[in-house]
Amino acid sequence: MEKAQNMPTELMAYVLRMTQCSTLGLHELVNKIYANLLEEVFEGIELHAKKDGSEVPCKILKILDSDGTKMCEVGWLRRDKTLINTSVVKAADLVYRRAPVSRNTLKIFIRDSATQTTPWVIHENLAKKYGIPTDPPSDIMHYEGLRKKGRKREENGTIENGRKKMKKDEGHVPIKYPIDDLLVRPGGDDPTLFKRPPLATDFRVPRCSVGDLLMVWDFCSSFGRVLNLSPFLLTDMENAICHKESNVLVVEIHAAMFHLLIKDKGDYFTVLQNKKRKLKVSLVTWAEYLCDFLEMTKNEELSSNIATIRRGYYGHIDTDIKLKILHELVEEAIKTSAIREILSERVDQKQALNATRRESTRKDREEQNLNTETAMKNEENQTDAVQDGNETVDELARGKEEKDKSNVSQSKTEGKRHLVRHLETEFDKLSIRSSPLGKDRHYNRYWFFRREGRLFVESADSREWGYYSTKEELDALMATLNVKGIRERALKRQLEKFYNKISNALEKRTKDIVNKMLLEEGVLRRSTRVRAQPKDNPSMAFLKYVNKWKDN
Repeated sequence: MEKAQNMPTELMAYVLRMTQCSTLGLHELVNKIYANLLEEVFEGIELHAKKDGSEVPCKILKILDSDGTKMCEVGWLRRDKTLINTSVVKAADLVYRRAPVSRNTLKIFIRDSATQTTPWVIHENLAKKYGIPTDPPSDIMHYEGLRKKGRKREENGTIENGRKKMKKDEGHVPIKYPIDDLLVRPGGDDPTLFKRPPLATDFRVPRCSVGDLLMVWDFCSSFGRVLNLSPFLLTDMENAICHKESNVLVVEIHAAMFHLLIKDKGDYFTVLQNKKRKLKVSLVTWAEYLCDFLEMTKNEELSSNIATIRRGYYGHIDTDIKLKILHELVEEAIKTSAIREILSERVDQKQALNATRRESTRKDREEQNLNTETAMKNEENQTDAVQDGNETVDELARGKEEKDKSNVSQSKTEGKRHLVRHLETEFDKLSIRSSPLGKDRHYNRYWFFRREGRLFVESADSREWGYYSTKEELDALMATLNVKGIRERALKRQLEKFYNKISNALEKRTKDIVNKMLLEEGVLRRSTRVRAQPKDNPSMAFLKYVNKWKDN
């Protein structure tokens, strides 16, 4: 990603021009651009040039044109990439040992620069910056025009023998679905005409910070054992972060992260040693360790809050800043050897489970083929016996034997189903990162976390979030996805694949909310007779949090 972002300006512009409105798939487009780059020169790239009978590394500083001959001013490079001196050489004397950018970097750059595929369309701001036309070329416009004309004739009833009338010079351009979602022109009964269910947006944290909240909570939930941090609900964390005073849940989350960084003996450990801090974070001293961390990050937006934290007013910091601090802590925690080891172990375990699953599938297929062959032979034998009219005692015995085998086979099938369920459960446990289920036509991302009974939706620019929380909303959403589009087809398949898991989680959360409301009503009735304690209110449940996995 860093290499993609640091590509020379001229090279970026060239790649973007080749990408804009291309109808090639990503693999073919990357190969085409890569091949072209081996024949082009750009200011800022490093390559080799012929000098005194040998090929010497250099950097193109300027491209010149001398009487129709392309010349380049190059700087000769030492091994440490510093310039020795400059010369003017012919472009023909430049030598590419490889393209100035790898295929993998091209893939990342193209994906990051485009808003859609088939055809590729780059971000409007990039097109404007590099002077790239945004209007589609005539061949794509002609294709769209044919489709529109065809629809118009169909609407006017000009249909002959079940087919549209087409002039000889127009031809007929069939549409092969799926295509890019934004190119889909929905028919009268297409699901995109149905209204998508509205999203709930009643978050307590700013909507632009929901991504940080989910990221931190998911990390703590996934690596609770190594953090020595027992699980907590997402809503409890949200309420704790928004609370105007420091509280036990917020302190335990920070302390767990600090202890992980201390055990890793990295940069944070060195900072504490230089300050002669004790290597044990307590509920009283945690704010000092937080200030040390903020100083280490050298992030001005975050470190500007150090004075407020030192005065004991952590709770008064803006909620979005609190979550950005935790986000930064998670980024550091991911780099520790303890987390890396767990990730490596889980990858190995997943590969082993995959191998078991493949072997089980192969055996199932072989057994199914064998059972089919046996059943066909038995059917033939029974038909012959009936035709001959002389079914013997031996044949009756064989029939009973086959029935017994069938019962055994059913038992085996039941055992295999149990194995598949077990493998899926184990896969769930080994989940090492959360990924979106997919995207809709407008590039909104859909997220489901196995420990949280909501289906979250993130806008394409990550600034807006919402969620669905009922099975009815899930069903309504799925009914509106148009499978003629590439993204919505893939999203619908994922939602269908995990439908039972998601719908069960949504229904469980709905029941929990009902129980919570009943509990709140009970607290309210009791508070009219006896002064209720704040901790009795379910929305303040985070005040009761106890870290049961704490390393003492």
